[in-house]
Amino acid sequence: MMSEIDEVRLEPCAPGKLDPAELRTLFLFEKLSDEQLAWLAEHGCTQRVASGGLVLREGDPAVSFFVLLSGTVALSRRVGEDDVTTVRTEQRGVYMGATQAYVRDDGVPRKYAASMRALSDSEFFVLSADDFGSLMREWFPMAIHLLEGLTLGLQNTQAAIGERQRLAALGALSAGLMHELNNPAAAAARATSALRQRVAAMRMKLGKLAAGKVAPDRLTALLELQEEVIERAAKAPALTAMQTADLEDELGDWMDERNITGGWDVAPIFAQGNIDTECLTELESRLDSPELLDQAIHWIGYALETEQLMSDIEDATGRVSSLVLAAKQYSHLDRAAHQWIDVHVGLDSTLVMLTHKIGEGVRVVKEYDRELPEVPAHPAELNQVWTNLIDNAVQAMNGAGTLTIRTYREDDRLVVSVGDTGPGMPPEIRKRIFEPFFTTKAVGEGTGLGLDISYRIVVNGHGGDIHVETKPGDTRFLVRLPFAEPSSA
Repeated sequence: MMSEIDEVRLEPCAPGKLDPAELRTLFLFEKLSDEQLAWLAEHGCTQRVASGGLVLREGDPAVSFFVLLSGTVALSRRVGEDDVTTVRTEQRGVYMGATQAYVRDDGVPRKYAASMRALSDSEFFVLSADDFGSLMREWFPMAIHLLEGLTLGLQNTQAAIGERQRLAALGALSAGLMHELNNPAAAAARATSALRQRVAAMRMKLGKLAAGKVAPDRLTALLELQEEVIERAAKAPALTAMQTADLEDELGDWMDERNITGGWDVAPIFAQGNIDTECLTELESRLDSPELLDQAIHWIGYALETEQLMSDIEDATGRVSSLVLAAKQYSHLDRAAHQWIDVHVGLDSTLVMLTHKIGEGVRVVKEYDRELPEVPAHPAELNQVWTNLIDNAVQAMNGAGTLTIRTYREDDRLVVSVGDTGPGMPPEIRKRIFEPFFTTKAVGEGTGLGLDISYRIVVNGHGGDIHVETKPGDTRFLVRLPFAEPSSA
């Protein structure tokens, strides 16, 4: 992270000037006339920045226009408390700084849109913003009108589309999360209401048992039986729907034979706890009282149902906690923006956040190599990549198919593969998918920015690579991330 006390220190280098012939070797100036090159040579100078030095800071007044002569530089933008690298280059002739000094003065102070740091000893050709703006307006008046219109138009378009896209993405994630939260919350509320009724009925049943002048030893035995049945139900293996239905029939018949009041209403409770007729027969023999059996069955049934309802509440609240944890991991609001991460945590939290959008028609297959080491990354940004890739895969399958998330090692890189069983992409579309604003979706369904953003996050922000392999029934986006921090020189 860039320190707030970093200073911009540019060292003039001898002789401090470039001659017209040297300026013509830069692609930006190669078509200029001799007179124009002479003017540039007179008004510009060369400056040197040592490795690690800050060339310009985002938000400072844009007073200079820089052209890279040698070295490697990185441009970054401040996001929250962290600096996110957007461009890293060593291409001679690239330019940055006061690149819009030619735009008409609208009273708004011109500031650097990004910070730039030298990753190795670097040298620049520098013009003042005033000189750069003047030469552009005097030498290329028609081009300036076109550039101003293009610049302002793009700014307005990008602002409107970007804001709408962020709102749409946030709305979709929020709606999905609220839907997922509502189900366990509603289940917990229903279980709590039912539990209140069962506890009240259990108190009444206990009163009736006591009023029936039950002998103390039998009441003690009944309490012991209740605990044994509850413990047995807790340890019993889960039954299939067919097995549960068959057990309900057996228990209902058993209770009918003994004239248990409302036996067919009680039987499902015992079946749910996997309590069979053998257990009830043992209970009957230990009570040795037909009159007491009816009340005991109902009382134990209330206890069983109470335990089941409490388990339902525990499961529901646990699900809510899991969803909140997934949302927290997805956003990484409580963590440093750049850190060493396990990519599987982000993949899992993204899948949870997109559960509602994935739907029941898509089978999710996870083939994780859990032995993979952590990678240096901006986790919230990578989660945006996973969101875009998974969302596109689900849409490509029209909500029905198999989504396969796979991780594995490839030399010194970690690979995340997001595959779908959709129709694939023809060559003419495949070669354009990472272009800004290119989309195959209907008007209003996409901005064409998702894969462009993903590409910039993976390649520019993490020093990785992303490409697609596609054929009908098998399309895979492969994201490669280095295990080590990118070299700074």
